Amino acid sequence: MRLDTWFLTAAERGNPHTAIDRRREGAEPAAPEGWTEGNLVNVLVDGAEYFGRLHEELCQLGPDDWVHFTDWEGDPDQRLDGPGTELVVVLCDLVKRGVHVRGLLWRSHPRQARFSEQEHVRLVKEVNEAGGEVLLDERVRRGGSHHQKLFLLRRAAGPERDVAFVGGIDLCHSRRDDPRHLGDPQTIELDPRYGERPPWHDLQLEVRGPAVGDLAHTFRERWSDTTPLDHRNPWRWATRLFTHQPRHPDPLPPVRADPSAAGPHAVQVLRTYPAKRPPYPFAPKGERSIARAYRKALPRARRLVYVEDQYLWSEDAADTFAEALTRNPELRLVIVVPRFPERGGQSGKTEMIGRLRVLDRLYAASHDRVGVYDLENADGVPVYVHAKVCILDDVWLEIGSDNLTRRSWTHDSELSCAVIDDTLDEREPRDPAGGGDGARRFARETRLRLWREHLGRAEGDDADLVDPVAGFRAWRETATALEEWYARGQAGPRPPGQVRPHRPEPLPRTAQWWATATHRVFVDPDGRPQELRRVGRF
Repeated sequence: MRLDTWFLTAAERGNPHTAIDRRREGAEPAAPEGWTEGNLVNVLVDGAEYFGRLHEELCQLGPDDWVHFTDWEGDPDQRLDGPGTELVVVLCDLVKRGVHVRGLLWRSHPRQARFSEQEHVRLVKEVNEAGGEVLLDERVRRGGSHHQKLFLLRRAAGPERDVAFVGGIDLCHSRRDDPRHLGDPQTIELDPRYGERPPWHDLQLEVRGPAVGDLAHTFRERWSDTTPLDHRNPWRWATRLFTHQPRHPDPLPPVRADPSAAGPHAVQVLRTYPAKRPPYPFAPKGERSIARAYRKALPRARRLVYVEDQYLWSEDAADTFAEALTRNPELRLVIVVPRFPERGGQSGKTEMIGRLRVLDRLYAASHDRVGVYDLENADGVPVYVHAKVCILDDVWLEIGSDNLTRRSWTHDSELSCAVIDDTLDEREPRDPAGGGDGARRFARETRLRLWREHLGRAEGDDADLVDPVAGFRAWRETATALEEWYARGQAGPRPPGQVRPHRPEPLPRTAQWWATATHRVFVDPDGRPQELRRVGRF
């Protein structure tokens, strides 16, 4: 397989100012453009698995090891693995053990606006007082945020045990759920229909091997940005003093060698940065490699596209999906989204208008080959789907912080990984797309693991799910059985599975005009330079 038919080349990334692809020039053996090979990647499904693995790795760190992290939201009291493992306790304990803790946490907005500024101030203050250095980073485009979620652990003894965790899971309340989807005891307030303890579905990657170097470089670029953190804003200046932050971050240690090959996975690290003022030194016109990666890979899909997405607002992605459905009569599309927006009322209406438009485009392309579903637990409580994953023909897989929205593709900072396994999967169909690339074990096993969870299958009970056509049919049959059970008044045993057909609530005509305007300007803004907006390019 030629990886450059799926992955972006360095030139296709569209950001000549970053060194993420150039930094390996002259390496022995020579590294390919734009990605690394020889990685070992593991998918962590739901927050309980991720938090447990992260805590296990953090507990193994010692003097002169390093922790680098970025996060959109972090609650100081969020437990990673039971009482005594609160995030702030773990980070402060690391500092006391001689571990160098460096973090970039989005400053956020006040709790009164349903954000987390107060919690972030407390977390930063306590870790910095212990001797770490965590920064409230508001170097974003107006109305934007830092949405990257990365934990990078580097050992003083050498890079071979370095590990990175990257994906969509924040270290905050409600995320620590498991496949039963009973919810995290430490909750946040969502739409009341999600209950007092909202169930939560999410994904994170555990990465070892040379790709850790690309993720470390991404952190280093942001950390070394010379733009002042307070921007001469009196409130931010006072907050910086209160939380013991420097105006400019202290230098990081010298760049270290990448870890050696650890497994069979090729990984491409993808990012979004907006065009803003003052510009990012490493992306003065922004970077949109996530959008570019989707737009390169999606047209290659021939048999099956599987998506889990929190929002699904991107009309650009919808057009790409629709074109693929029209061009390939055997292509099927399975999408999993939340049943309801995060919050009801007017906010929910502005969220839903974008998804309704996307679904209209997809169903117009092919109603019979598009299946859109949402999830609920065994008690019938809807599961909030926060995961961001796309799998194409059991070959190309992408997991990260980005949603299928214009905001994620252009406006907020995002961080994701596309993965292709070198190992062929021998189960039939061995080459679903028929293009000679063959099904790859990592992408297929990830899809089947998610499908077993959602369709209520036991380990090993997935032979019929391997084939795209039979798997597509199984989703429809499982969702139909649950719908019919409800229609019978829940008589008899509940059918297996968590899936139901997604039926979004229609918006009244009187709400559509203002919801559309609000969605375009505030909810899903465009962070591209004007010259790219005019021609509709990324």
